[in-house]
Order: sequence, then structure tokens, then C-alpha cells
Amino acid sequence: MSTISNFRREEIVKDNKIFSSIRSTIETSFYGNNVVKVNSIKEAYKLAKDSPGTIVTDMPVYSPEEIGLDSDAKVLLFNDGATVGRFAGARVIIGEPNVDIKEYELISREAIYESRYKKLYHSEAIIGLHPDFMIKAHLLIPENFDNIMYSWLLNFQFLSQKYMQMYKDSKQYPEGDLYVFSNPDYIPPSHPNGLALFDPIHNCAMLLGMRYFGEHKKGTLTLGWSLANRNGFASCHGGMKRYNLENDSKFTIGVFGLSGSGKSTLTHEKHDGKYDINVLHDDAYIISTEDGSSIALEPAYFDKTQDYPTTHPANKYLLTVQNCGVTLDENGKKVIVAEDIRNGNGRAVKSILWTENRVNKIDEPVDAIAWLMKDATMPPILKIKNPILASVMGATLATKRTTAEKLAKGVDMNALVIEPYANPFRTYPLANDYEKFKELFENRNVECYIINTSHFIDKKIPKEVTLKLLEELALKKAKFKQLGGFTEIEYMEVEGYKPDMRDKDYKGMWKNSLDYRKKFLLDMESFKGGIDKLPKEALDAIIRLEKELLDM
Repeated sequence: MSTISNFRREEIVKDNKIFSSIRSTIETSFYGNNVVKVNSIKEAYKLAKDSPGTIVTDMPVYSPEEIGLDSDAKVLLFNDGATVGRFAGARVIIGEPNVDIKEYELISREAIYESRYKKLYHSEAIIGLHPDFMIKAHLLIPENFDNIMYSWLLNFQFLSQKYMQMYKDSKQYPEGDLYVFSNPDYIPPSHPNGLALFDPIHNCAMLLGMRYFGEHKKGTLTLGWSLANRNGFASCHGGMKRYNLENDSKFTIGVFGLSGSGKSTLTHEKHDGKYDINVLHDDAYIISTEDGSSIALEPAYFDKTQDYPTTHPANKYLLTVQNCGVTLDENGKKVIVAEDIRNGNGRAVKSILWTENRVNKIDEPVDAIAWLMKDATMPPILKIKNPILASVMGATLATKRTTAEKLAKGVDMNALVIEPYANPFRTYPLANDYEKFKELFENRNVECYIINTSHFIDKKIPKEVTLKLLEELALKKAKFKQLGGFTEIEYMEVEGYKPDMRDKDYKGMWKNSLDYRKKFLLDMESFKGGIDKLPKEALDAIIRLEKELLDM
């Protein structure tokens, strides 16, 4: 089996790398006499349906038996309070500089003690959908937060008979199971906005004062991505699709971006049915640095409802909905009010059946990786020719925040920010990702592109333009030419979006963009004790671009 659930007694010793103080504190709570095991998705559905505040809509679950539910299952909606997004400020990672493990050992023990009068539900799921990578995760959460548990089981893979056998036969890793303890009611006095505590080396996490389901999904993925990173995989927050073309030709591309960057749209686009397309996933997967293959981590999709009006065909595949309105239709039936009318970042868990040609593993090495950016300096698409620069551009991926996040007071949502590899859930040194992606570009001949999904200078780039570019890449019709004096950057001519490197103002935008990246890399040399410092070659790549810009 993939991860270790049981130990011989002689293995339970202090220097066993699986255990730590916080890991032992969290796992121990799963065996209390106030814990009830939830053994099936049907049981979880019933608990969620009957939980106070749940709205049982009149929207039927599509093909419920295929995902383990009864034939009369309905879409369940549950709304949180003021917070409807993830809060990065709550994240604390054991092992990072200036994180006092003793302080968090005390907090974790107190949080579990404070939960002793609650009935707690224990559920299990699988992360990773192929025998080459499957890890078991456990969630413990109080009664009355049953909707979080139900969505968690749907989002990941609950233990059906099929998957239990697959897991039993899967590749084993020298790691313990993942354990996540959650008490949304308990807020540590030292963390008034909640605490998301991770001990990634020991595969455990504690979520305190966090009601939003997205914290539980991404918190669990945080641990899964960390484990994958330690075991020969590049951890990916993005989408991946494969075009199956004529003469057995294939083109596989991974697109990396934050929520709202267009990664889901680009991943699921069918191009009016012109091509046979397989989708791996639109949010979470891993790429093997050994053979270049890719594995999906989740069956379902946690998608924004903003772009899907009530009658949109995609709503046929809803399973649960969070932070949306409800109204009565012309027949008096309860239906959701989407499009972020109630609040920003309305969300839904969608069935795996949303994607017709879904696959859980792509054996062929990925052909291309695209960093999705919202940097107005960039034309609609660039090609990066140097493997080092390609990885550096991923490490300095420039984008903007979205309603998926709860931002600290005073933070400008429209300000340009750098989010390395579009993964704010990384718990290990940035150089780990840098080296893994560089290896894919250098040794696997993966092509690298930057796709701007926002504005070029001040002109919006509509999704139709981006989708056409993606199609041309797949068909190998894309023609690139050198961008000014940049020897390692090329662009594709797109009508209405021509970059003019002779224009003084536009060159100034490039200077600012490169300075922004250079400053980020320099800051990483001292930030958090330099844990995210990159090799000197990364900074040299940006300096080389600056010199070429100066010579234009």
C-alpha cells in the first residue's frame, strides 16, 4: 500500500521519521471515544443533508450511482459566514525559520483538549488516482460541519471497493498516512483570524477557526504535494490536457495559474468538438521527473460558480455548492443563484462526469508547460527558449489576487504579485520546484510558454484569442519570432497585440517587469532566513535580459 497506516510495535520509537510531537498529538485524537467513523459516501451524504443550515436543493445529482450515491441524491448547498475564501495569513509551517515548534505543540494539544466534548467524525480518502501514486488521508472534524466532510470525500477519492483494491496494490512510499484535524469552532487566542498549521515532513495538519471548505481541500493537497515533492515528482497547481490528433500524434500541455487565471477554462475547452481531447485535471496533479508522466490527484473539481448561470449546462454536474444564493424557479423548485450575486468566490464541487474524456494518468511525457500570467508587459503568448530562464519565469510568475482569497486589510487586489509556479501551498524550499521544472525543460525537452490571460498594456485579451493560440500550439502551426534583442524570448504575432520594442514606454514596462522579478529573487536570499533562495544562475538569467534590453 502507498502510505503506512500500521506499525509493528518495535517500530514505534522516538527516532522513527514518521512521528513527531505534533503528528502524534493529531493522530492520537482520531482514536478518542468521542470519534465516530464514517465509512461510506452515502453515510456522509445523509449526515450533510441533515446538518443544521444545509439547503437541500431540488437539483438532482447527475448519475448518482456512478459516484456511490443513492438514486434520489440532491445537490446540497451550505453557506459560510463572513469569510468565503482562503486566508494565507493563517498558514504556519513547522520547519520554517522563526516558527517556534514548542508554541505550536502547546496550541495543538489545547485545541484537541477543547474538542473533547464534541462528537467528531473520522473519514478517509485517497489522494492520487493511479497505482503509481496513491496516498491515504484522514480527516477529523466536529459534528455540524458534516458538509465540509462530505465535500472533502467527494473532492478526493472516497474508499470505494474498487479504489481500496487499487490502493492495496499500489506503489508504497516510506511515508505515513496524512492526518488533518479540523475544529472550525476553536480559534486560538494567539491567532484571532484562525490557524492553518502544517507539519509537512510528518504529513499532518491542524485547521483551527477555518470554516471555508477550500482550506480543507488545499490544506490536504498541501500535504499531498509535499509528499510527492519528496518522492520524485513536480507538484503542480494547474490544469493538464492532451490533444489526440491525426496519425496518432499527441500534444500534452500543462497550464499553471492561480484561481481566476483561466486554467480551468483552458483545460476544459473542447474547441467546438474539433479534437479528441483528454483532461487529466484542472487544479491538482504531479509530474514524474523520472519518466515525465503525469497523475491526477483528485476525481472531482472545486470550481468557481461565477461564470455559470443557473441554467448553464455545467451545473448539471454539481454535487455540493458553497456560498451561493438559492431561489425558487417557475415550478417552485429550489435552485442555486450563482454568478457571485450573494458574495464573491461562490464555489461548487463538480462530478468527475463533467469531463467526458477524463483520464487519471498520462503516460506520455508532457510536451509543453505554460505559465499563465497577468502581467501587462507580456503579449498574448511568449516562448522561452532557455531551460534556466523557463524555470525562472515560473518561479517569478506574475499575477493578481482573486476572490478565492481572504486578503489582509489594506492589500490591493489589483496589484501585481509574484506567486512561484502559481502554487501558494508549497511547504518546501522554492529551489526544489525550480530544479524539478528546470529538469523537465532541460532533459525532457518540454517547451515553455508564457500566456497572458489579462491585459496587454491596456488592451484586454479575450479568452477566444487565448484558445486560438492554444489550438495553434497543439497543431504545431504556431510561428514565433525573436522579441526585439532578447535572444531567449520569442513571440507570436497576434493581430492587435504587437509588442514594439522600439517604443520607449513599452521598453520601460519591460524594465519594470524585470526589476520586479530581480527584486523578488534578491529578497528571497534573506526572506525567512533564505529558505527560498534560488541558485545564482536564476538571478543571472534576469540580469542577462536586463542587459539585452539596455542594448536595444
